[in-house]
Amino acid sequence: MDNPTTGTPNNCLYIFLDEGGNFDFSPTGTRYFTLTSVAMCRPFAVREPWDDYRHELLEFGRDVEYFHCADDNRYIRDRLFGILYDCRQNLRIDSLIVEKAKTGPALQADQHFYPKMLGYLLRHVFEQLNGYSEIIVITDTIPHQKKRKAVEKGVKQALKAMLPAGAKYRILHQASRSHYGLQVADYCNWAIYRKWDSGETHYYEQISDVIHSEFDIFRTGTRRYY
Repeated sequence: MDNPTTGTPNNCLYIFLDEGGNFDFSPTGTRYFTLTSVAMCRPFAVREPWDDYRHELLEFGRDVEYFHCADDNRYIRDRLFGILYDCRQNLRIDSLIVEKAKTGPALQADQHFYPKMLGYLLRHVFEQLNGYSEIIVITDTIPHQKKRKAVEKGVKQALKAMLPAGAKYRILHQASRSHYGLQVADYCNWAIYRKWDSGETHYYEQISDVIHSEFDIFRTGTRRYY
């Protein structure tokens, strides 16, 4: 990733997060849960082509408010992954892979599982990136309205315990339509999730050279059968 100091008044690093899979640990749930971060800094190289393409679609009569990889058709995916490929040197991608059948029962509750996995991922990213005045972490709005406060509390506790001492950061929860950075994270995470879940690598290969880590956290664990 390019040196962030140029054109960045506060030397801030932005980390956008997205997850794949679900929080269902029963046999009907997804096999994997993935949590992916995309780090970038201003000026955001991806912003202009990403926004231009949305307006191009509007001018051709497509009412596109924002992009969401699972819902977008393959023509849109092809174009946006092409943009990510062109801008890839301005991105740093890290991903945590969880094979859910290896997750212990005590960790499976939303208020424990999500904060712990987020803590593991961000600890790794923060340890690799230094020299920034502040790191601003933006996640999609946390699901499960009834559990949101418990999850947010768990996130704060996990990060406080796991991140390097003195790390200056903020964590914000915003709807993915509010920032193209979250949509970029959604696209990157979708490609990584598809690789693990179904072996599909077509889109993954377009971003693979800027995936700095892809860590299967329970790779030596034992599957639990329900």
